[in-house]
Amino acid sequence: MPLVMRQICLITMVFSLSSAQTSQAFSKRQHIVETAYRLFTRDGFHATGIDRIIAEAQVAKMTMYRHFPSKEGLIVEVLDERFRRFEEQLDRMAAASKQPEGMIDDIIAWYGRWFDRADFNGCLFAHALAEYGSPGHPVFEAAVRQKESLRRRMAEILAKWMSGAEAETTSTAILMLLEGATLMAEMGQGGKAIDAARKAASDIIAASRRT
Repeated sequence: MPLVMRQICLITMVFSLSSAQTSQAFSKRQHIVETAYRLFTRDGFHATGIDRIIAEAQVAKMTMYRHFPSKEGLIVEVLDERFRRFEEQLDRMAAASKQPEGMIDDIIAWYGRWFDRADFNGCLFAHALAEYGSPGHPVFEAAVRQKESLRRRMAEILAKWMSGAEAETTSTAILMLLEGATLMAEMGQGGKAIDAARKAASDIIAASRRT
């Protein structure tokens, strides 16, 4: 085989090996994140130690600390991953909705479906705020990003038919309704809570449009 061909083959083999290793590392990292999410959701953040996550994920301690040098870093990654998935679902719903008015109803309906899921354990972001309540802490900030992003999304929708100031106030009120409904769903009253939240949100929007 000519020298040039041998060099090309060698480069191809090295590139393929590197790609496979990168993919394997990503898969391992994602597996750790998903395992941690399941444990954090079920048992809480402080009650779930790193050794427990390592055991459940069946990874070496060195692997864990190579991907996540600190537990707080892992918690932030878990929250950011859930945030991304939530945003993707809302984006798909927004793309399918023909009227702005329907987008708020779609968000509330999403919460209703979530409350009915067998694996519903309350809001992981709210739990993070409860366990890491110091502003400036990375976990606190990650949880706040999700809540504020949802509020801003609703404000942008509402601003299509009311003033900016009214949209800000109304979106905050609807977020409060959703947070309260989520708490009631944890108490086993999800159906009643989402119905009440839907009616209250409709009344608030109607009142804002009349002013």
